[in-house]
Amino acid sequence: MKQINNRITVIGLVLLLLLPFSDIFAGNPQRAGQAGAAELLINPWARTSGWGGANVAGVQGLEGIYSNVAGLAFTESTELIFAQTSWLQYGSKMFSANDAVSNISSFGFSQKVGESGVLGLAVMSMDFGEIEITTVDLPDGGIGTYSPRFMNLGVSYARIFSNSIFGGVTVKVISEQISNVGATGIALDAGIQYVTGAEDNLKFGIALKNVGPRMSFTGDGLSFRGIVGDADDYKMTVEQRSSQFELPALLNIGISYDVNIIKHRVTGAGTFTSNSFQKDQYRVGCEYSYKELFMIRTGYTYEEGINDDATRTTALRGPSAGFTVELPMGSSGTTFGVDYSYRHTDPFQGSHTIGARINL
Repeated sequence: MKQINNRITVIGLVLLLLLPFSDIFAGNPQRAGQAGAAELLINPWARTSGWGGANVAGVQGLEGIYSNVAGLAFTESTELIFAQTSWLQYGSKMFSANDAVSNISSFGFSQKVGESGVLGLAVMSMDFGEIEITTVDLPDGGIGTYSPRFMNLGVSYARIFSNSIFGGVTVKVISEQISNVGATGIALDAGIQYVTGAEDNLKFGIALKNVGPRMSFTGDGLSFRGIVGDADDYKMTVEQRSSQFELPALLNIGISYDVNIIKHRVTGAGTFTSNSFQKDQYRVGCEYSYKELFMIRTGYTYEEGINDDATRTTALRGPSAGFTVELPMGSSGTTFGVDYSYRHTDPFQGSHTIGARINL
């Protein structure tokens, strides 16, 4: 009876996740650039970004907060991650806001709660460096600088429903602050994973991301002093309204398979991404692991017209790669790991991410 109830739960969750996307599996390239909060599409973690986002079905632990929150349920006790990303680098110095479009700092924490629940917290902050202030009268600047700040805060809960069914949800607070102008919003992620096979080596996953109400900018930066009439003796402050924008909602559907040979593991994965504001994408990836202490991985992202600069809707053009070194610390099961990933981009010189993780 319990297995029947679990299967009903899975079917219900799948239908709930698929419902908003039932009519848009062809993608929406004509709406490219119309959504806001594009930072929600940036993976700040090194391990999963090395996959190119392909491992939606098999991701486990804290990094699942971004890829598929259901994977958070695999946290065994406590996990912490610190990561730094040089996003769309164009200079020679890595992890510098002056040599990349943005320098991204990320922190994550997860804790097992009870026998089957896990709570998670993730923070991502984007630094764009100092930008010269310009006006209509002073187009060359010279009156100071400002520094935009974007930040996402996510709180997650994942649960083990059975030996094969895992699910979770994330609530995200989105903050975008520019000079005297800001926007705040909220978004929801949800995901499930189903594990089967003789050695639990076949996995399926579905993740719905970035669903939430529209956002808009407000602040003193949208007001200006105006003159009424022909005379210069009557001035007033004019408040402008900014247009609302939608969030870049998407749906990921993935599968992965593990091949275990003594101390070695090879995992292949694939994911289909249905986007609301750009072309649909297909992601494939592969990872080799030796005793779960050293891992190397690669991935590839494809969309129709990926090699055509005039029609493609992403700067992440194709391949990605990365590695992990996991070091045991004593006999208590505590480990310390270092992750690195590279994502090829065009234009720019790619994106680099390095992270450190502790499993207690």
